[in-house]
Amino acid sequence: MASVSVYNKDGKEIEKMDLNDSVFAAPVNEHLVHMAVVLQLANKRQGTQKAKTRSEVRGGGRKPWRQKGTGHARQGSIRAPQWTGGGVVFAPTPRDYSFKMNKKEKAAAMKSVLSAKVSEEKLIVVDSLDFEKPKTKEMKTILDNLKINKALVVVDGDSANAILSVKNLPTARGVYSNSISVYDVLKYDTVVITKSAVKTIEEVYA
Repeated sequence: MASVSVYNKDGKEIEKMDLNDSVFAAPVNEHLVHMAVVLQLANKRQGTQKAKTRSEVRGGGRKPWRQKGTGHARQGSIRAPQWTGGGVVFAPTPRDYSFKMNKKEKAAAMKSVLSAKVSEEKLIVVDSLDFEKPKTKEMKTILDNLKINKALVVVDGDSANAILSVKNLPTARGVYSNSISVYDVLKYDTVVITKSAVKTIEEVYA
């Protein structure tokens, strides 16, 4: 069973914690991880890009000049693609870029990235991140004590002040354990997670 050190807010190790191997020591499936990242980015796309084809541009119904005898190349419409103000060839139209993954595939992708962070020693467990009120300076001090710069801070639902304390840090992001994503785990160098959030993730993915 994999185990990690648990640190306090001062960056000092206070105990060891065993992790569930089915979640934090799972085989890494790079294909599913890639699919999960593409899924999240694709689902964010608006897909509202639109340009008009030659049939949609206003005007151009009359042939600009007769077919022969003018010395010009033959033309059928002033809204053909080669004309200024003409339609666009293969113009983009609104579309939906989103697609779906099976629940088991999503879970396997999440286990893969979490396991990779553990094996790289980039998953730091802290005993708690409770704040009486949002305090960016205090959160920055905690991350400095842990010698972490670019971090994904994962907490449980009752730690709203911790999320707000991370909000103004440009190199960190705070998320709840029930909304963690594969993309966020990969984007940030280190995952800082509370003990309670570890338990919640194990309950969901084990």
